[in-house]
Amino acid sequence: MTEFTGVKQPDFDTMTSKHAEAARRLEELAQALHGELRSAGLDTAPAARLRALAGRVTTQAEDLRRRQKLVYELQRQKITFGRSTPTGSFLEMPDALDAAKGLLDGTLAGRAALKAADGDSTALAELEKYASRGGDAEFVKAFLGTLGAHGVTRLPGSIAAQLRDAKAHGDSERVAQLSGGGSKALRILSAALAKGTDPKDAAYSGAGFLKQLVQQGRAQHKTAGTTYSGYQAQALIWRAHDGKPPYSKEFMETVGRDVIVYEHEQRKNEWAASKDPLGRIFAGTRLPIIDLAGALGLGTLLRPETQAGAPGTKTQSSVVDDLFHAAKSNREASHALLNHTPAGWKESVLDYLLTTRWEAALYTKDHAPFNDLLVTATTGQDATSQRLAADMTKILSDEVRGAFGKADSGNLEIRNREAFDRYAALSYPLARAISANIDQLSRLYLNHATFEQVAAQDMSYALLLATSNDAGFEALIRAQTEHMRAALDTVPPVGLNASNAEQLGFTQAAVKEYDFDGDGRVDKADIKQFLTDRTVAEARPFNHIVESRRQVLIAQGLDDKKADEALKTMVGDALGLLPVPGGTHVGRLATGAFGELISKGYDKFTGAAYDEIAKQAVHRMAGHERGLDGTHRTLADNRLAVERLAEQMLATAMLNKGLLDQTEMKNEIFANGTTSTIKLFAEMTPQEYSKFLEWVRKKGGSDDLLDRFGGSFRRTSEVDDYLDLRISGSSGDRG
Repeated sequence: MTEFTGVKQPDFDTMTSKHAEAARRLEELAQALHGELRSAGLDTAPAARLRALAGRVTTQAEDLRRRQKLVYELQRQKITFGRSTPTGSFLEMPDALDAAKGLLDGTLAGRAALKAADGDSTALAELEKYASRGGDAEFVKAFLGTLGAHGVTRLPGSIAAQLRDAKAHGDSERVAQLSGGGSKALRILSAALAKGTDPKDAAYSGAGFLKQLVQQGRAQHKTAGTTYSGYQAQALIWRAHDGKPPYSKEFMETVGRDVIVYEHEQRKNEWAASKDPLGRIFAGTRLPIIDLAGALGLGTLLRPETQAGAPGTKTQSSVVDDLFHAAKSNREASHALLNHTPAGWKESVLDYLLTTRWEAALYTKDHAPFNDLLVTATTGQDATSQRLAADMTKILSDEVRGAFGKADSGNLEIRNREAFDRYAALSYPLARAISANIDQLSRLYLNHATFEQVAAQDMSYALLLATSNDAGFEALIRAQTEHMRAALDTVPPVGLNASNAEQLGFTQAAVKEYDFDGDGRVDKADIKQFLTDRTVAEARPFNHIVESRRQVLIAQGLDDKKADEALKTMVGDALGLLPVPGGTHVGRLATGAFGELISKGYDKFTGAAYDEIAKQAVHRMAGHERGLDGTHRTLADNRLAVERLAEQMLATAMLNKGLLDQTEMKNEIFANGTTSTIKLFAEMTPQEYSKFLEWVRKKGGSDDLLDRFGGSFRRTSEVDDYLDLRISGSSGDRG
């Protein structure tokens, strides 16, 4: 809390003037003393000390003058009020100058906002002057304190009503003024509201203010003959948010959760009627509560430029969509909204949004806020994110399962196109949720485990929806690539034994585990066995991802043989050749091939999420113009592309573990002259790189590993079984 000092204004004025006079006289005395001492040939240090004292008094005097000016301005604007006591009248003055300035500017900005709400055409421009003060806690407290929850709700309602009037009268100049000024005002208000409702922020206005926002949100308001709910107006503030600072979990716990419940209460009977055959005729589709801009036909006129779209766009958003936009910037806020079951409900908010309310969401087609919210809420590595990811996977799997069946060919077909199309908009966030938990694919398909309530067959149907999205398929492939890279990196280096185990980060028990032949040393044969085991295990999740993609393309009547451009690019950029961030067991040849990449820059991504590592990996290897791999241009389908990635990853693993350190490289075009080192990968031509992979297959023995990978990767019978596609008496790959 800001501390205040009480001052008597006449005494304060006198003190200020006396400080200024004292400073002036001390400076004059210091100058005179300096002259006298210098003339007498004496030490001038006393004069220097006196001048320093004069400087300090001058600084104090300047501070007092600034305070005096603020006191007069605060008094003129009637912002602070004095108190009368038996000893005289006192004015309350914040101790910190910045706090006093924040109090002044915040109050003036709040008054400008109230004038704008009253229809003052110049007030929006006045409010815009304070846009840069949004990070000042004292400003925000004064601003929101002046507006109150009622003013916060009334301002967007008034701007929207004025804009509709200008639009109805064809006043294009006024429309432009209100649209531009109104959008900026909403951004200022949204940033202030995010700070002022966060208990961790110095600008926090208290739990009472949050409750008042709820009261005003549920109340009916009327402006210029237009009646609307407060949440319809507040929603315009949420949609104007740019994510900085993010809305807090406390805001979502109090206001956000109530918005969800409020819409449910308002639409409950109407939505229930729409389920009945007779209700479908008269009630029609499920309609959400549209925000005030949509209700007044304003399209995107009050949206920030980043959301505005083409001029004249007739976009509609619901109040809940706008809430999602505000919540998506903060994982804690998104969790507070979705990981909750309201009192009296039998389903969580996430379940409700994906099932009961989803038809209403389809009405506006404004899916970006919800998708972004889902990505934020389900891609963390914390327990809540993982639970929400599992919940979403299970719910969507159940919802789309009935859309699919087996065609006469034995491949997948879409039997209920409406059921599939209904959830197509959620395919990307579903893919991102699965990607963030990519290790669960291995646990489900290899170990017959469960991912919370998700079983292997549930995941198989979820993958059909997730891989139907191009970007979603890419995210899954990148995540599984990182998973395989990390799995291969768990293999120990050549030469691990009891004497160096601790130095290399292994235990004595690990040495025995990895030493298959029992000679006390992990040699090439031991490592090849472990590489084989890891390779076969990683092929199966790849198989499920790629075969799901192939089948869903077939079901949609699309070309299942095509190689997705993103996957071709990943192969061409040699994504599989990046080492694992933070890897310490690196062979001699790997040090030369990767240059400084192993020890500098890339290491900072150690422990990062799979999708983040994948993004950074492609940037690292795509820095050169031509790309390493010319062969990717001839890739016919995604299977070949994944096998190419696997070949690259196996080559990297063999380099890193020292399997190739003693291999002859004489006269090889990818070697550095007569030295026994490999050229930097970033400097290789496509021909040199291709020759390198051929050398690894021949000299390192990766052919067998690739055969084992391909054998597991191309065997589709397991995918067929989970999707009920198996043709009686058939086995293996159906082509």
